Amino acid sequence: MTPLASYRHLVQLAGPTYVLVAFVGRLPLAMSQLGTLLLVSTATGSYGLGGLSAGALAVANAVGAPVAGTLADRVGQRPVVLVQSLLGAAGLVTLVSVVGAGAPAAAVVAAAAATGLVLPQVGPLARVRWRPLTRGTGVHQRRLVDAAFSYEGAADEASFALGPALVGLSVALYSPSGALLLAAALLAVFGSAFALDPSARVAHAPDLAAAPGRLLSSALLVLVGAQLSIGMLFGATQTGATVLATAAGQPGVAGLVHATLGVGSAVAGLATAYLPERIGHERRALVAAYALLVLALPLLLVDSPATAAPVVLVLGLAVAPYMIAVFSLAERAVPVARVGAAMTVLASATGLGYAVGSTLAGRFADASGATAAFGVTVGATVLAAVLMTTQQGRLRRATRPSVPEVDAAPPLVEHHA
Repeated sequence: MTPLASYRHLVQLAGPTYVLVAFVGRLPLAMSQLGTLLLVSTATGSYGLGGLSAGALAVANAVGAPVAGTLADRVGQRPVVLVQSLLGAAGLVTLVSVVGAGAPAAAVVAAAAATGLVLPQVGPLARVRWRPLTRGTGVHQRRLVDAAFSYEGAADEASFALGPALVGLSVALYSPSGALLLAAALLAVFGSAFALDPSARVAHAPDLAAAPGRLLSSALLVLVGAQLSIGMLFGATQTGATVLATAAGQPGVAGLVHATLGVGSAVAGLATAYLPERIGHERRALVAAYALLVLALPLLLVDSPATAAPVVLVLGLAVAPYMIAVFSLAERAVPVARVGAAMTVLASATGLGYAVGSTLAGRFADASGATAAFGVTVGATVLAAVLMTTQQGRLRRATRPSVPEVDAAPPLVEHHA
């Protein structure tokens, strides 16, 4: 089965409505971090407080996501994601109100953290649904699951391109508060729709949930470190772009600059489905890590949004292949009943990395400008390269083979109209 045929088959299995809902449902999280950074920085005049608030949102999300993922494994995604979507939307509205009222810094950071705690991780939970959705496809299942993870990586990156772009557009047309209010509306509608989609039923197997198996292992910890590094890259790059755009008198442009990272990454993510199956995911992660390092170095030379945008675009070409390999390794390194928890743990590591990257870059930028912020980006890629170089054997040994589920039963979700 060719990659293009695999993508078509995936859409047939899940339905185009699900694909749309699952994509738009992940935009609010992509918008919330940059939206919080711009909202707080613009209102207070402090990049440090803006970075701290965005970091608090990300850290709290990193804490809450594994709890939600574990609950989803045990009781199903539908009730968990529905509650998260409604509470997250309310939290974003509350954050706008707190900042607009001129509340103290501690209250702003607390509101950001409370919001992040309940925001759903739609992308990781969507990954969990694909293996059950492809059950009954026999020998084609491995190719379909690989294609699904390639698509999800591209969708994540596209959301982190479109999300910041929507923030930038909202800031230009209205204000940073408008960006977060838009995110709240999208979350209430599409997050809830993702929760209620019939595909949510396939991600929960009561018989497996009763004996879920062990989640944590040395291999998963390596993958957590891998996602921590990519999160640092996101946070530092976003902060550096914000500093450049604000210095140029166009803070809304920061979202457009950072969006180019997702554009390049989304294109590369879709293309990874064309890689031969014989190239293991641990090897793909290694090559992508070194590509990240090489492509991040030119950020140390940029001095304006116009020069940063093409560099960030090219850097994005290595992001999705790296993340797709990491998530694919995790999906095969944990028991089937713990995949939801594993996916959200990795998402949490990404959020924690974002918090570290944005906070460090914000402090460095306050003292030395955008170049210092981008220095954190480069440091994150060094961490990724070292980790993947030293842990190849561990990852190869820990990853279980992807055995096709040769099952005569039809897919567990009917085709959508």
